[in-house]
Amino acid sequence: MAAGPQPVAAGVRKGVAVMKERCDDNARQTRNSIRRPWWQGPAAMSDPTRFVLVHTSHAGNVGAAARAIKVMGFSELVLVRPRFADIAGRAEARAMASGATDVLDAARVVDTLDEALAGCTHACATAMTPRDFGPPTHAPRPYLGELASHGTRLALVFGPERTGLANEDVYRCHACLSIPTDPAYGSLNLAQAVQLLAYEWRQALGGFPVQPRTAPVVAADLAAVQGTLAHWEQVLVKIGFLDPAAPKKLMPRLQQLLLRAGLNTQEVHILRGIARAVDEAAAAAGRSRHEARRDRLQRPR
Repeated sequence: MAAGPQPVAAGVRKGVAVMKERCDDNARQTRNSIRRPWWQGPAAMSDPTRFVLVHTSHAGNVGAAARAIKVMGFSELVLVRPRFADIAGRAEARAMASGATDVLDAARVVDTLDEALAGCTHACATAMTPRDFGPPTHAPRPYLGELASHGTRLALVFGPERTGLANEDVYRCHACLSIPTDPAYGSLNLAQAVQLLAYEWRQALGGFPVQPRTAPVVAADLAAVQGTLAHWEQVLVKIGFLDPAAPKKLMPRLQQLLLRAGLNTQEVHILRGIARAVDEAAAAAGRSRHEARRDRLQRPR
C-alpha cells in the first residue's frame, strides 16, 4: 500500500529543487548588480567616453555642455562637486541643454575626481595655463587621433570656469590638452571647450557622414551643352554681336566657359530659355523698327 504515493513525492521534491535553484540564480544576479559600480553599468559600457566637469559654478554651462556632448554622439556626463547639488536640474541648465535633457537626467554627481575617473583607462585634462610640472601638453587633434586606435575608455576633464583645473587634478591625468587659440586672446567658455574636444574626439573615432540637404545634381549631357552653344551662336549672329564672316575665337571661348561651369540639365534649360527670349526680343524690336519706317514712308508730306 505504501508504494502508491512514492512517484508523487518524488515529483514534489524535484519541483522544490528546481525552484530553489532558480531562486539562487536570481539572488546571485541581484548581488552582482548591487556590487557592480555605477561606472560599469549598461549605459557606461555603451559609451566609452566620459566628460567630467569639476567644481562647475553655472548651471547654464552644464546644460550647454550636455548639448555639446549629445550633438557629437556622446552621453556620459559626471559632475564633481558642482556649486549646487541640483545644478543639472536647474531651469537654466535645462534651457541651455536645448533638447539634451536626457544627458542631464543621466548625469552623476560625485565628491572626488577619483570617483569620476573610476572605470576609465585614460584621462586628459584641459588647461590653458602653462605649468612647470605635470603631464605633457598636446594639441587635441594629433593626440586624440593617435589615442583613438587604442580602444581607450577616455575621460575628458574640465575645470571650474574661473580658475581651471587645480594642479592636483591635472596630475591625475595622462595628458593635458590645450586648444590652439590666438596667443593674444585664448579665453574659451567651458561649453565651447567641451564642444571643441567632443568634436575632435568624434572625428578621431571616425566622425559622422555629412547628410545631403539638396537633391543630387544631374550633369548635362555633352550633346545638350553643344546644342546650347549652337543656339546661342544663332542668337548672337541675329543680334549682331557675332560676325560669321570674322568670328575669331568667340565660340570656342564660350565653349570652354560652359565646360568649366559643369552645367547641369536645369542650367542648360535656363540658358536655352534666355537665348529664346533674346531671339524673340530681337525679332520684336526688328518688327517695331520696320513698322516705324513704314509709317514714316506712308505719312503725307
